[in-house]
Amino acid sequence: MKHASSHWMEMKDLRILGIDTSGKVASVALSDGEKILWEKSVYTKLTHSQVILPMVEQALCESGYELSDLDCVAVSAGPGSYTGLRIGIGAVKGMCRGCEGLKCAGVSTLASLAYNCLGFCGRIISVMRARPDISYVAEFDSNTKTITRVSDDRVAGDADVFENYDTASPIMLVGNNALHIKQSFFKDNENVVTANAACLLQRAASLCLAAADDEGLVTTADALEVSYLQATKAEKDKAHSDKQEEVK
Repeated sequence: MKHASSHWMEMKDLRILGIDTSGKVASVALSDGEKILWEKSVYTKLTHSQVILPMVEQALCESGYELSDLDCVAVSAGPGSYTGLRIGIGAVKGMCRGCEGLKCAGVSTLASLAYNCLGFCGRIISVMRARPDISYVAEFDSNTKTITRVSDDRVAGDADVFENYDTASPIMLVGNNALHIKQSFFKDNENVVTANAACLLQRAASLCLAAADDEGLVTTADALEVSYLQATKAEKDKAHSDKQEEVK
């Protein structure tokens, strides 16, 4: 999502494998910079650890590439499912450490969702359910060719974000809480629409697009990290335990 540079143009020519395990959808895609060569998304009840690596193998086999032919692996770095994110990040770290020269890119799940709607002209709001009435939210502007970030990823109360939101310009809601937000706050507002079923949830192809657009995302396996945006259950339990000890 940065402005063009000579290196950015080179990024456009990279072969990028995209892996998304941040939610219910397991998604893998392969891009060569000009087109999406392969993509598969499965809304699955199986754990991502069971399905994601076989999907990667299928992508490489059917597209005629080896892992060593690729330049970068883009992965959803969060927010999202704690377990799913760890599985995806772990898989990518393993691939990069086992393949010399292979880089990786941790992409915001919310930014990736915005790329699902790149053809839209207006404000894109990525919104994923965190807890009842609380969402992961980020805002972006799109001119049908470029995605520009407007806000940081954050955890916020739905009412705090959307109750008095300015809808003078067209707005696209995307993510697994988009339909709920539309019904709750913008039911009769024709200026606010939701992404269609094909673009509503995470897609690995969008990870490829986001990574190709932002050279700053490319890093090494050791530097790749998860961005949860809120404390994990283990951290919450520890904080609660520490507080109980203080009371005693």
